[in-house]
Amino acid sequence: MEVQKPEKFDYYLDITDEVCPMTFVKTKLMLERMEPGEVLEVRLKGSEPLENVPRSVKEMGHRVLSITEECKDGTHVLIIGKT
Repeated sequence: MEVQKPEKFDYYLDITDEVCPMTFVKTKLMLERMEPGEVLEVRLKGSEPLENVPRSVKEMGHRVLSITEECKDGTHVLIIGKT
């Protein structure tokens, strides 16, 4: 199943300066403020957040719509759909 990338995001979160576990804590707090169906764009940096945040989001029952590399410095953009 192919997921279309939304044109607009309801929320934006930059956690590139954070380290685990705060990367997930801040993402979780943002998701708790959102309504089902809304979309969150998260910028994160480093291998640990790149592995842990998407996994934890899926475990919470939300959808990871996409993960794309933004910069060669390890910064990625994670798109999450709240369920």
